[in-house]
Amino acid sequence: MRESLLATVVISASSIASSALAADLPINAPGAPVPVFTWTSCFLGAHAGGGWAKKDITDPVAVVENALGLAPTPGVTTAHISPSGAVIGGQFGCDYQFAPNWVTGVEGAVSGATMKGDTTVGLSDATTALVTARTDFIGSVTGRLGYAVGRWLPYVRGGAAWAGDKYTITGNSFSGFEALDTRPGWTAGAGIEWAFARNWSARLEYDYYGLGTRTILIDPPNLGHVDVKQSVQTVKLGVNFHVWSW
Repeated sequence: MRESLLATVVISASSIASSALAADLPINAPGAPVPVFTWTSCFLGAHAGGGWAKKDITDPVAVVENALGLAPTPGVTTAHISPSGAVIGGQFGCDYQFAPNWVTGVEGAVSGATMKGDTTVGLSDATTALVTARTDFIGSVTGRLGYAVGRWLPYVRGGAAWAGDKYTITGNSFSGFEALDTRPGWTAGAGIEWAFARNWSARLEYDYYGLGTRTILIDPPNLGHVDVKQSVQTVKLGVNFHVWSW
Protein backbone atom coordinates (compact mmCIF):
# COMPACT_ATOMS: atom_id res chain seq x y z
CA MET A 1 0.00 0.00 0.00
CA ARG A 2 2.76 2.38 0.97
CA GLU A 3 4.67 1.46 -2.20
CA SER A 4 1.60 2.22 -4.35
CA LEU A 5 1.09 5.58 -2.65
CA LEU A 6 4.77 6.44 -3.11
CA ALA A 7 4.62 5.58 -6.81
CA THR A 8 1.55 7.79 -7.25
CA VAL A 9 3.30 10.73 -5.58
CA VAL A 10 6.43 10.30 -7.75
CA ILE A 11 4.39 10.13 -10.98
CA SER A 12 2.37 13.23 -10.00
CA ALA A 13 5.50 15.22 -9.14
CA SER A 14 7.14 14.23 -12.43
CA SER A 15 4.04 15.33 -14.35
CA ILE A 16 3.97 18.73 -12.60
CA ALA A 17 7.70 19.28 -13.22
CA SER A 18 7.33 18.37 -16.89
CA SER A 19 4.43 20.79 -17.29
CA ALA A 20 6.37 23.59 -15.63
CA LEU A 21 9.42 22.95 -17.79
CA ALA A 22 7.31 22.92 -20.95
CA ALA A 23 5.74 26.24 -19.95
CA ASP A 24 9.21 27.81 -19.69
CA LEU A 25 10.31 26.69 -23.15
CA PRO A 26 9.91 29.20 -26.03
CA ILE A 27 7.20 28.52 -28.55
CA ASN A 28 8.55 28.04 -32.06
CA ALA A 29 6.46 30.44 -34.14
CA PRO A 30 6.40 29.90 -37.87
CA GLY A 31 9.14 31.87 -39.72
CA ALA A 32 8.21 35.39 -40.88
CA PRO A 33 7.90 35.63 -44.68
CA VAL A 34 10.96 37.02 -46.41
CA PRO A 35 10.05 40.23 -48.32
CA VAL A 36 10.02 39.71 -52.09
CA PHE A 37 12.18 42.24 -53.94
CA THR A 38 10.31 44.55 -56.33
CA TRP A 39 11.19 47.63 -58.36
CA THR A 40 7.78 49.12 -57.60
CA SER A 41 8.61 52.39 -55.84
CA CYS A 42 9.09 56.13 -56.19
CA PHE A 43 12.65 57.44 -56.11
CA LEU A 44 14.78 60.54 -55.80
CA GLY A 45 18.43 60.68 -56.78
CA ALA A 46 21.46 62.45 -58.23
CA HIS A 47 23.81 61.87 -61.16
CA ALA A 48 27.11 63.07 -62.62
CA GLY A 49 28.96 62.36 -65.82
CA GLY A 50 30.13 63.83 -69.09
CA GLY A 51 28.57 65.13 -72.27
CA TRP A 52 29.52 66.13 -75.79
CA ALA A 53 27.55 68.01 -78.42
CA LYS A 54 27.52 68.80 -82.11
CA LYS A 55 26.45 72.33 -83.10
CA ASP A 56 26.31 73.67 -86.65
CA ILE A 57 25.94 77.47 -86.56
CA THR A 58 25.07 78.80 -90.01
CA ASP A 59 26.20 82.24 -91.09
CA PRO A 60 27.86 83.90 -88.13
CA VAL A 61 30.15 85.61 -90.68
CA ALA A 62 27.22 87.46 -92.27
CA VAL A 63 26.12 88.69 -88.84
CA VAL A 64 29.55 90.17 -88.08
CA GLU A 65 30.05 91.68 -91.53
CA ASN A 66 26.62 93.29 -91.49
CA ALA A 67 27.37 94.77 -88.05
CA LEU A 68 30.75 96.13 -89.18
CA GLY A 69 29.53 97.36 -92.57
CA LEU A 70 31.87 95.06 -94.48
CA ALA A 71 31.31 93.66 -97.93
CA PRO A 72 29.59 90.30 -97.44
CA THR A 73 31.64 87.14 -97.90
CA PRO A 74 30.29 85.13 -100.87
CA GLY A 75 28.30 82.02 -100.04
CA VAL A 76 27.02 80.70 -96.72
CA THR A 77 29.35 80.04 -93.79
CA THR A 78 28.67 77.32 -91.22
CA ALA A 79 30.76 77.09 -88.07
CA HIS A 80 31.04 73.52 -86.79
CA ILE A 81 31.57 73.34 -83.02
CA SER A 82 31.86 70.26 -80.77
CA PRO A 83 31.44 71.35 -77.14
CA SER A 84 32.21 68.93 -74.31
CA GLY A 85 32.25 69.03 -70.53
CA ALA A 86 30.68 67.75 -67.33
CA VAL A 87 27.03 67.26 -66.40
CA ILE A 88 25.64 67.03 -62.88
CA GLY A 89 22.07 67.05 -61.64
CA GLY A 90 19.15 65.12 -60.17
CA GLN A 91 16.20 62.92 -61.09
CA PHE A 92 12.92 61.78 -59.58
CA GLY A 93 10.16 59.40 -60.67
CA CYS A 94 8.17 56.24 -60.03
CA ASP A 95 8.36 52.64 -61.30
CA TYR A 96 5.89 49.75 -61.38
CA GLN A 97 6.84 46.07 -61.77
CA PHE A 98 4.36 43.69 -63.39
CA ALA A 99 3.87 40.40 -65.28
CA PRO A 100 6.15 39.60 -63.30
CA ASN A 101 9.53 40.89 -64.54
CA TRP A 102 8.61 43.91 -66.63
CA VAL A 103 9.11 47.38 -65.14
CA THR A 104 7.58 50.58 -66.46
CA GLY A 105 7.94 54.07 -65.09
CA VAL A 106 8.19 57.81 -65.62
CA GLU A 107 11.05 60.14 -64.68
CA GLY A 108 11.94 63.82 -64.68
CA ALA A 109 15.59 64.89 -64.73
CA VAL A 110 17.63 68.07 -65.04
CA SER A 111 21.40 68.53 -65.40
CA GLY A 112 23.62 71.55 -65.18
CA ALA A 113 26.36 71.42 -67.80
CA THR A 114 29.79 72.87 -68.55
CA MET A 115 29.88 71.77 -72.20
CA LYS A 116 31.77 74.42 -74.18
CA GLY A 117 33.58 74.70 -77.50
CA ASP A 118 34.65 77.25 -80.11
CA THR A 119 35.98 77.73 -83.62
CA THR A 120 37.49 80.56 -85.68
CA VAL A 121 35.95 81.88 -88.92
CA GLY A 122 37.48 84.27 -91.44
CA LEU A 123 35.95 87.62 -92.42
CA SER A 124 36.15 89.48 -95.72
CA ASP A 125 38.56 92.08 -94.31
CA ALA A 126 41.15 89.34 -93.61
CA THR A 127 40.41 89.37 -89.87
CA THR A 128 38.82 86.54 -87.91
CA ALA A 129 36.00 86.03 -85.43
CA LEU A 130 35.81 83.51 -82.62
CA VAL A 131 32.47 81.70 -82.41
CA THR A 132 31.78 80.07 -79.01
CA ALA A 133 28.93 77.72 -78.05
CA ARG A 134 28.07 76.69 -74.51
CA THR A 135 25.36 74.39 -73.09
CA ASP A 136 24.28 75.40 -69.59
CA PHE A 137 21.57 72.85 -68.78
CA ILE A 138 19.64 69.87 -70.15
CA GLY A 139 16.26 68.63 -68.90
CA SER A 140 13.92 65.77 -69.77
CA VAL A 141 10.64 64.07 -68.94
CA THR A 142 10.71 60.45 -70.07
CA GLY A 143 9.06 57.07 -69.80
CA ARG A 144 11.11 53.93 -69.35
CA LEU A 145 10.66 50.21 -69.85
CA GLY A 146 12.90 47.55 -68.34
CA TYR A 147 13.12 43.84 -67.66
CA ALA A 148 14.10 42.93 -64.10
CA VAL A 149 16.61 40.16 -63.45
CA GLY A 150 16.55 40.05 -59.67
CA ARG A 151 18.16 43.22 -58.47
CA TRP A 152 19.43 44.14 -61.94
CA LEU A 153 17.31 46.23 -64.30
CA PRO A 154 18.40 46.86 -67.90
CA TYR A 155 16.10 49.45 -69.48
CA VAL A 156 15.41 51.84 -72.35
CA ARG A 157 13.91 55.31 -72.02
CA GLY A 158 12.59 58.11 -74.21
CA GLY A 159 10.53 61.28 -74.17
CA ALA A 160 10.66 65.07 -74.30
CA ALA A 161 13.79 67.16 -73.66
CA TRP A 162 15.01 70.72 -73.67
CA ALA A 163 18.35 72.51 -73.48
CA GLY A 164 19.64 75.97 -72.59
CA ASP A 165 22.53 77.38 -74.64
CA LYS A 166 24.57 80.54 -75.09
CA TYR A 167 26.41 81.66 -78.23
CA THR A 168 28.98 84.45 -78.57
CA ILE A 169 30.88 85.95 -81.51
CA THR A 170 33.96 88.03 -80.70
CA GLY A 171 36.78 89.62 -82.68
CA ASN A 172 39.70 92.03 -82.45
CA SER A 173 37.81 94.90 -84.09
CA PHE A 174 34.44 94.59 -82.32
CA SER A 175 32.90 93.78 -78.97
CA GLY A 176 31.21 90.42 -78.42
CA PHE A 177 27.78 89.64 -79.86
CA GLU A 178 25.74 87.00 -78.06
CA ALA A 179 22.48 85.03 -78.14
CA LEU A 180 20.61 82.87 -75.63
CA ASP A 181 18.52 79.89 -76.68
CA THR A 182 16.23 77.53 -74.76
CA ARG A 183 14.80 74.95 -77.12
CA PRO A 184 12.67 71.77 -76.95
CA GLY A 185 13.59 68.43 -78.44
CA TRP A 186 13.46 64.70 -77.80
CA THR A 187 15.66 62.17 -76.05
CA ALA A 188 16.25 58.41 -76.14
CA GLY A 189 18.65 56.29 -74.16
CA ALA A 190 19.43 53.06 -72.35
CA GLY A 191 20.98 51.99 -69.09
CA ILE A 192 21.28 49.43 -66.34
CA GLU A 193 20.36 49.84 -62.66
CA TRP A 194 21.44 47.74 -59.67
CA ALA A 195 19.66 47.64 -56.30
CA PHE A 196 22.63 47.25 -53.97
CA ALA A 197 20.75 47.82 -50.68
CA ARG A 198 17.21 47.80 -49.32
CA ASN A 199 16.28 51.29 -50.52
CA TRP A 200 19.27 52.22 -52.69
CA SER A 201 20.24 51.63 -56.30
CA ALA A 202 22.99 52.75 -58.68
CA ARG A 203 22.72 53.22 -62.44
CA LEU A 204 24.82 53.77 -65.55
CA GLU A 205 23.02 55.47 -68.44
CA TYR A 206 23.61 56.78 -71.97
CA ASP A 207 21.30 59.40 -73.52
CA TYR A 208 20.99 61.06 -76.92
CA TYR A 209 19.24 64.43 -77.23
CA GLY A 210 17.92 65.50 -80.63
CA LEU A 211 17.37 69.27 -80.54
CA GLY A 212 16.84 70.04 -84.21
CA THR A 213 17.46 73.33 -86.03
CA ARG A 214 16.32 76.72 -84.76
CA THR A 215 16.81 80.34 -85.77
CA ILE A 216 18.06 82.59 -82.97
CA LEU A 217 18.52 86.35 -82.89
CA ILE A 218 21.88 87.91 -82.11
CA ASP A 219 21.89 90.58 -79.43
CA PRO A 220 21.47 93.44 -80.27
CA PRO A 221 18.57 92.08 -82.41
CA ASN A 222 19.24 94.37 -85.39
CA LEU A 223 22.50 92.52 -86.08
CA GLY A 224 20.65 89.61 -87.65
CA HIS A 225 20.24 85.92 -86.85
CA VAL A 226 21.96 82.55 -87.10
CA ASP A 227 20.56 79.07 -87.62
CA VAL A 228 21.74 76.49 -85.10
CA LYS A 229 21.41 72.72 -85.55
CA GLN A 230 22.45 70.68 -82.54
CA SER A 231 22.49 67.34 -80.78
CA VAL A 232 23.87 66.28 -77.40
CA GLN A 233 25.05 62.94 -75.96
CA THR A 234 25.68 62.16 -72.30
CA VAL A 235 26.93 59.29 -70.14
CA LYS A 236 25.88 59.51 -66.49
CA LEU A 237 26.44 57.53 -63.30
CA GLY A 238 23.65 58.00 -60.75
CA VAL A 239 22.30 56.84 -57.40
CA ASN A 240 18.64 56.66 -56.28
CA PHE A 241 16.88 56.41 -52.93
CA HIS A 242 13.63 54.41 -53.23
CA VAL A 243 10.49 55.02 -51.17
CA TRP A 244 7.71 52.41 -50.72
CA SER A 245 9.91 49.66 -52.13
CA TRP A 246 10.23 46.04 -50.85
